[in-house]
Amino acid sequence: MAKTNTKNVKNSTKPEANRLLADNRLARHQYEIIETLETGIELVGTEVKSIRAGQANLRDGFCLIRKGELQLHNVHISPHSHAGSFFNHDPLRTRKLLAHRREIDKLQIKLERKGFTLIPLKLHLKGSWIKVTIGLGKGRKLHDKRQEEKKKQAEKEVRSILSRY
Repeated sequence: MAKTNTKNVKNSTKPEANRLLADNRLARHQYEIIETLETGIELVGTEVKSIRAGQANLRDGFCLIRKGELQLHNVHISPHSHAGSFFNHDPLRTRKLLAHRREIDKLQIKLERKGFTLIPLKLHLKGSWIKVTIGLGKGRKLHDKRQEEKKKQAEKEVRSILSRY
């Protein structure tokens, strides 16, 4: 009799524990990301269901520190399709981000410098928790964007040449 490994079967049917739910790729183009921080996010039930269904948009989002709290602004989470209008959430409401006091204080000090801002980079699952990765970034000028694009193109060409050999 062949012995089956139930451990592998169990893991193959389990949903992915660290799944990317939303990504802000434009932020890495428009900002030079200096530092990143993974935070929790305070959500209501219909927001969780919509995010898990892939209905979140981080593109225009930004973070502020108000009254010692980290807040996420202008992130659109679509209303849940199977809930009535009374029980649904406001798509653009301000959401509280969950971080330690020391981390918020460090970010506050860095934000006081000229030109720095906090941008949400990605929304992902970590176990069963929904996490937001925010980045401390400095805005890029047009010539910086062009230089970065040339650098990426050169690296891509080198990789393609090396893969042939």
